[in-house]
Amino acid sequence: MSQMTKTPELLPAKALKRPRAKRVLFVAFPQVGLLDLSGAQTVFWAATKAMEARGLAGYERCTASLSGGLVHSAEGLAFDTDALAAYRPGTIDTLIVPGSPHMAQVLENAAPMVQWLRRASGKARRTASVCSGAFLLAAAGLLDHKRATTHWLMFDMMSKRFPQVEIDRDAIFVQQGAVWTSAGVTAGIDLALALVEADCGHEIAMEVARELVVFLKRPGGQSQFSGMLQAQAEDSAGMFDELNLWITKNLGRADLNVEVLAAQANMSPRNFARVYKLKTGRTPAKAVEVLRLEAAKRLLEGSPHNVDQIADLCGFSDEEHLRVTFQRHLSVAPRDYRRRFAARMALRSE
Repeated sequence: MSQMTKTPELLPAKALKRPRAKRVLFVAFPQVGLLDLSGAQTVFWAATKAMEARGLAGYERCTASLSGGLVHSAEGLAFDTDALAAYRPGTIDTLIVPGSPHMAQVLENAAPMVQWLRRASGKARRTASVCSGAFLLAAAGLLDHKRATTHWLMFDMMSKRFPQVEIDRDAIFVQQGAVWTSAGVTAGIDLALALVEADCGHEIAMEVARELVVFLKRPGGQSQFSGMLQAQAEDSAGMFDELNLWITKNLGRADLNVEVLAAQANMSPRNFARVYKLKTGRTPAKAVEVLRLEAAKRLLEGSPHNVDQIADLCGFSDEEHLRVTFQRHLSVAPRDYRRRFAARMALRSE
């Protein structure tokens, strides 16, 4: 009897393998910032729901600490973790390191974790930090001679401890090859949305943003905080609060120079320029430029004015001056900035 040949129809059916979920490993440690950790985790959770609804693989979300077990966050909440040793570095797609409001103390005992990060990052597809988690990446040498960001309150600390890191003091998040860093706390949500968009596309990222009631998926180049807020934070005595408010109401004036501002502050130009920089951290000219830029951003996001009109309203000499300023601060042209934020207006109208 001849051997029966099985036809393809009679072969045992093999279950179709769905693409494997990407493993995202969050590194936890005592005094970790809870929102640094949970904000980004929630983005990947929501993205996984959206992907699985389409029959696609999402993300396997894991949280691990050096020894495993309970970890207490800076806010006092305890949560369970796996041990880092349980994860072979080659199995990690995305490695995310949250920050801590007590990073100086964390760094004192961070050598074993830093060594693990150095090894694991080399085999992961990408590595990211949230807020002051950038200090741990820097300690591992992952930010050497790279542009990076962190919480604005920790810029000086970063500069002193890791002078080899090029700090971007404005960005919400920064990508340098396979390494991403983000600004303080909720900027981790923006970072995670950007990672999801890179993996899954704009539609999924915007669906996640809507579910989390994040009305705007901010691009990395957007400033961490307003120029007015920075001036108020630096000028703790509020010496120039009234002047800064006056500037914002008169941005259309072409003559916002040191002489005019000094007269408004009832000071001599030379003394005014010196004291203003001392108190606010910026020269008067730089402060005016930043406030004009922020006003232009707001008008591009939510007004019907064309770019030339916006340049005039905000005190730029012409559209080219506005374009150059946008490129210098945000690495994007005003018209491209407006297109990126079209989604914001659409979401608000829903």
